[in-house]
Amino acid sequence: MVFRYYTNTLSQASRAVASGILIVGMVLIGFGFMIYLLPEFFATLASIVFWIMGFGCAVTAIKIFWTSRKIDGANSNPPEAYRENVQIHIEDHNDF
Repeated sequence: MVFRYYTNTLSQASRAVASGILIVGMVLIGFGFMIYLLPEFFATLASIVFWIMGFGCAVTAIKIFWTSRKIDGANSNPPEAYRENVQIHIEDHNDF
């Protein structure tokens, strides 16, 4: 009598995960070797990526500041439909 602790589906899933990890490992080894061979190119590439990301963060921050300024301006000016002496009356119906 043979006991199987792993099903066929679990075996296929673990093989898929293992192959994915192997591919990622090989890609990382390849990138590491390319960086070792061409350090100036990758330093320039990294600086360009950081510059673009920094510019994107600055633009996003400016948009957030601008939007919050518009919201603060809208909250400071009360709408014209506002009335000071208006009270809300709730009628209590006890019909039972």
